Amino acid sequence: MHINMQVAHFCQLKCYESNFSGGFTYIELCRHIQMTINGSFFEDKMDSKPAFSQYLAADITRTASKQTYYTIRLLADRERIPDAYRAYAYFRWVDDGLDAETGAQSERVAFLQHQQGLLDACYRGQAPDCACAEEQMLVDLAANDTEKDSGLRSYLYNMMGVMAFDVARRGRAISQAELAAYTRILATAVTEAMHYFIGHNCPAPCDETRYMAVEGAHVIHMLRDMVEDAAVGYFNLPREYCAAQGISWQDVDHPAYRKWVRSRVELANACFRMGRENMARIKTWRCRLAGYAYIARFEWMAYAIERDGYRLRAAYPERKSLQAGLWMVWRTVSSLSGLYRPAIARMSW
Repeated sequence: MHINMQVAHFCQLKCYESNFSGGFTYIELCRHIQMTINGSFFEDKMDSKPAFSQYLAADITRTASKQTYYTIRLLADRERIPDAYRAYAYFRWVDDGLDAETGAQSERVAFLQHQQGLLDACYRGQAPDCACAEEQMLVDLAANDTEKDSGLRSYLYNMMGVMAFDVARRGRAISQAELAAYTRILATAVTEAMHYFIGHNCPAPCDETRYMAVEGAHVIHMLRDMVEDAAVGYFNLPREYCAAQGISWQDVDHPAYRKWVRSRVELANACFRMGRENMARIKTWRCRLAGYAYIARFEWMAYAIERDGYRLRAAYPERKSLQAGLWMVWRTVSSLSGLYRPAIARMSW
């Protein structure tokens, strides 16, 4: 079934406009489409909600992250590609709604609670018929999940936990223990999703190193976004460390601040090493490739922070440059082929 991509773009725009109001229902969107796109969306296609959410999910994913879009398209198990797009796109929508600068905190809490209730209802077999277009992606994910204690279910509940933590921490300082727990649940979600969608018939190693690669990536991700996040009320510097050193999140040039950043980069690099060892034991080459590419993306970022003397910046536009891309490709391919050598890892890019 082919749906004109104008439809997906239109749906995405209309649902973003709705913000915390709960979005448009599937039927409402179809009516908008019929009125707006003359004849390109036929009546018979309105009866297929899964097909509709599949195209919407793919479009949201492609718009938000080209790397994620093509990783799913090229490496995910064929029969699980539609759900892989839904899994990413649904939480992209939730996260964007919760991060919006407009809207009161009470609205964010109510929106999140509604999504949590929807997730529980889906797994009880009581999914509502009035879900908005983005929520239909979650409904379809749960409906397609037939495995007991599946990696998909782990992903959905852990990612919902990540969303809940972000809502609760906005505007307040967090502890080191909270920071570690936050990283752990996100790493669990992303890792389980990767193994569920890529090479699911080949069980992956399950030991203490299983989540290390993504834990390291999340540590670097938070450093990369630290200055920008603080501006909107998300503080990634532990309050105990701030109190002990007499610094705040604004003191990016302070030696104590930079010392903490260095310790986090070193922690991430240690996680990458252990995660790489775990990935080397994964039987499915597609899963290894996806994992190595994921690590390379954040290793480059770790080196950029190190090169700056551990002074964090508000933006790193060079991470999207051709040179950065080539470095990541080299690192990924050399890791997959077994040619990666730590001694040459810090080559100039």
